[in-house]
Order: sequence, then C-alpha cells, then structure tokens
Amino acid sequence: MKANEIKRSTVFKIDGKNIIVKKVFVQSPSSRSGNTLYKVSGYEIGTQQKFERSFKGDEVIDNIDMTRHAIQLLFRDADGCTFMDTESYEQYVLPVDSLDEELPFLTDGLEGLRALVVEGQILGIELHATLTTGLIAQIPEYLSIGEKIKVNTETREFMSRA
Repeated sequence: MKANEIKRSTVFKIDGKNIIVKKVFVQSPSSRSGNTLYKVSGYEIGTQQKFERSFKGDEVIDNIDMTRHAIQLLFRDADGCTFMDTESYEQYVLPVDSLDEELPFLTDGLEGLRALVVEGQILGIELHATLTTGLIAQIPEYLSIGEKIKVNTETREFMSRA
C-alpha cells in the first residue's frame, strides 16, 4: 500500500510497531517540484503510545489485514466502553482514551457501529450512526427542534435528515 492510500482506521506496521490511524492531513506542495505530504497521527496498538509521522505519497507502507464486525455499545463505565459483537455476542472493552474522537457520538445501546479486529483483538471502532447525543453541529435553518440528523463523524458536519 502507498502512503497516499492511507485513511482513517487503516492499520499498518512500521519499525516493528502496529499503528492504527486516527487522522490523516494532506499537505500540498508549496512548489511544482515539491511532494504532497501525508501527515498521519494515531497510536500504537497494545501500548496506546501516540504516533505521528509524515509520508510522501509514493512511500510504501506495510498494511495489516483486518476484519470489521458489526457491534453495539452496551455501556460506558470507568474501565471504558463495552461493546458486543451482534453476531457472536462476544464482548470487547476499549479504554476511553483510545476512543477520544468517538466519545461525543456514543450512547448506551447505540447500534450501527463496526469493530476493527486484527488477529481476534479489537483495535478501534468505526462510526456509522445517527446522533442523538446532544453534540453541537451547525444545521440548516429549515430544520425543526427535535428532528434527528446525520452528522459526518470525521468532519462533525451536518449531512442530512435522519
């Protein structure tokens, strides 16, 4: 895989560490001869140590195969968030600090989520949910109080009515 193919939730190996991507920022070149840089931030799987690095677009990285499982958030507590696989009923706990970007979107019982799993270990989640949490998002004037909306989980912007 090339660095220009990296996106949120990609898992790759670098320097013997497995990294899960939380954000990718594309920096265009300032001159014609410059290279586009892909600034990647995330964390190391297992240690939760932060990771930040810039890659050139054609730089090759070693991506890791992962599977996605449909899950539901059962509850949040001091240990983290407990999720249940909706097919196998297996439960996973993720620490709150590994979900800092997703927490404003999570409510107990929330369905429509996907777990990112590598070798039987849950690494993170992907959000595919309609929000009801009270997260503040700029919306069009034609919406009424109480209407449910869909929000882009990466940009936190209004997408449509639910």
